[in-house]
Amino acid sequence: PLCRFSIKKSAVSNSISDLFNIIFIEKKFKKLLSFKNVDICNHYFFAFLPSLQPFPNLSQLSAALGGLSGVPELEVEALRPVNLLQERNLLPPRPLEPPEPNVSSDLKKVNCSPQTFRCTLTSIPQTQALLNKARLPLGLLLHPFRDLQQLPVITSNTIVRCRSCRTYINPFVTFLDQRRWKCNLCYRVNDVPDEFMYNPVTRSYGEPHKRPEVQNSTVEFIASSDYMLRPPQPAVYLFVLDVSHNAVEAGYLKYFCESLLENLTKLPGDMRTRVGFLTFDSTIHFYNLQEGLSQPQMLVVSDIDDVFIPSHDSLMVNLKESKELVKDLLTSLPEMFSQTRETHSALGPALQAAYKLMSPTGGRITVFQTQLPTLGAGALQSREDPNQRSSAKGVQHLGPATDFYKKLALDCSGQQIGVDLFLLSSQYADLASLACMSKYSAGSVFYYPSFHYIHNPAQLEKFQKDLERYLTRKIGFEAVMRIRCTKGLSIHTFHGNFFVRSTDLLSLANVNPDSAFAVQMSIEDSLADSSLACFQAALLYTSSRGKRRIRVHTLCLPVVNQLSDVYAGADVQAITCLLANMAIDRSVSSSLSDARDALVNAVVDLVSAYKSNVSNLQQSGLVVPASMRLFPLYILALLKQKALRTGTSTRLDERVFAMCEFKTQPLQQLMRMVHPDLYRLDNLSDQGALHLNDTVVPQPHLLHLSAERLSRDGAFLMDCGNVFYLWIGKCCNEMFIRDVLGCPNYASIPPNMLLPFTLVFSFFSCRDDASAKATLFQHLVEDQSEVASSYRDFLQHIQQQMSK
Repeated sequence: PLCRFSIKKSAVSNSISDLFNIIFIEKKFKKLLSFKNVDICNHYFFAFLPSLQPFPNLSQLSAALGGLSGVPELEVEALRPVNLLQERNLLPPRPLEPPEPNVSSDLKKVNCSPQTFRCTLTSIPQTQALLNKARLPLGLLLHPFRDLQQLPVITSNTIVRCRSCRTYINPFVTFLDQRRWKCNLCYRVNDVPDEFMYNPVTRSYGEPHKRPEVQNSTVEFIASSDYMLRPPQPAVYLFVLDVSHNAVEAGYLKYFCESLLENLTKLPGDMRTRVGFLTFDSTIHFYNLQEGLSQPQMLVVSDIDDVFIPSHDSLMVNLKESKELVKDLLTSLPEMFSQTRETHSALGPALQAAYKLMSPTGGRITVFQTQLPTLGAGALQSREDPNQRSSAKGVQHLGPATDFYKKLALDCSGQQIGVDLFLLSSQYADLASLACMSKYSAGSVFYYPSFHYIHNPAQLEKFQKDLERYLTRKIGFEAVMRIRCTKGLSIHTFHGNFFVRSTDLLSLANVNPDSAFAVQMSIEDSLADSSLACFQAALLYTSSRGKRRIRVHTLCLPVVNQLSDVYAGADVQAITCLLANMAIDRSVSSSLSDARDALVNAVVDLVSAYKSNVSNLQQSGLVVPASMRLFPLYILALLKQKALRTGTSTRLDERVFAMCEFKTQPLQQLMRMVHPDLYRLDNLSDQGALHLNDTVVPQPHLLHLSAERLSRDGAFLMDCGNVFYLWIGKCCNEMFIRDVLGCPNYASIPPNMLLPFTLVFSFFSCRDDASAKATLFQHLVEDQSEVASSYRDFLQHIQQQMSK
């Protein structure tokens, strides 16, 4: 599908409820009846009349789509044709829920959470031809190591797997009898081992189907020595710190040292945890922290062309044994370089030294960089021309300038070393090149443009919160992840930060709970003999406490042979996120304009396919199934993101960072970045509120992202995923301002006020003035901007493209 988009190598390239519709129509007629003037009344009535034209009934729809295979009521609503040119209120009252797969209630109870494992189509087409007909992409979005409140952990001498395809036993296998089970991926019949006959939960024998690994779609096994190539490594952390004049001026070092001091005891690990520090400018500085010293010793290596390690047994030390020396170093580091005038940066040689230090064990390298690397291996030159930022001709230099950082990352991956990058830069630093360190070693990238501890308090606040989360979040070492799927389905492209070791095996030197992956798939053989398709992701990793573990997620979806069922089960958010990943790849491998054209073509293809397959409904305009009604809006929002927009003055590093986020963020986070949630807060009521533990929690309705939904007398909250904005109108109720912001009136609200909420993300208050409006209004994706069209104009453009 999406031939104009796909770059693969193989041959083929919850809807608004009826009640909400009734409420919507009722409000329209209440407004209609309020008009005194008959002419105005008639005008309003006839303007509204087209949106009330009768839609086809279920039998008409069923005939047009080729039959409905007993779909439940929710799926009928998902298939309701929506004319985008006529329906204005497309958003549901609450954030969109993922569609539920049309499987039996027993399977629904045990299916994998959509927060962990999600498919773009919750009904899998039986053939590639049917998938092509739908013009929708097939793929998976996976958040494999996310934080879980409940996780069944299984200790067993025997981990039961299919002898043929090595699938882990799961809730969707079939027990032929108490001694045999049939694999749900390759259909081989396997023997049930004797040990599996005992259920540790019920402490009973003879009920293998009640074992925890057959009752839960997400489980974690304690792995045996069979799953180890070497003894599990300890948690090892190396911090590589830029201490050039630029770094000292930005002032990050003091806050890094303070944060690490506060969280030293919270670093994931055990009695074997090891740490080390390396600083650099034009030379590289190592620190001897060996137990027994009275104070840390600095060892300087000035030969950056042939880096060597001055000591092999005192630079990476046991944290427990050397904790006081580590604290002394963190206390003295900021002052140690406070008077430096060294402007050069030998990042490449510093990374080579870090690699040599970490190779014996593996672990995590955390790099803090504030400028363009200028000396030694990996030195870079500025590739950004500020005059070209708003050029409509195309954006250059989205790929790396050198393969140094990629090669180093691959070496790191081979030694089980992950590299994370914190870039705190006021000038161009060539993130397109530097990000390769993290991309190929399964690391993370953090970016703080225009960072300065005094002049940019918002970035400082974000850096501090990100750093605290980073230092204390769960971590897995020396990991690999394999994705298996039902016979007939195949994987052809992965998206995220990793090294592909084989066709279906990802090497992840480090794995963290904030990173996600996307997978493009195709249907190689007909699934006609299957009623269900299954996908399984198995993540093998070493915990921070040195335990080898396997986390397994299994997802089960129905196989369908009707186009109606494919559309009914389309997950519009998952489709948008997969297409975003594909677009980022296309913009680097081809051009940004090609990627943007492909996204527009994806909308044109869907509307055209739906129209051609339901042509006897005689619907004019842009008609899509209700399940996909937000698709054009999401695509327009994508086109306005920093990663993919044109014609606005977007700094190259900011664009590249936005691309990095698209490739690594979990779906929920990504969707809030693309299309934030907007609510009005000053008029909350108890209507529809939740009652939790004797507390009333109001449930405000989602608002469309348009300035016409804002008002001078209101207060509006925008949730952008990693930041909240609270926008206060000039005429907002003073009681609300006092109660929420602690300010006596509107005039006393400081500009860009940081709200004192204890959150892992930033919370800003925006006044109704020009500077704050610019910040907030860039997220109002339905409105026209200087260079991008409004939602209505975008729909007109789609219609024009279809008529060509």
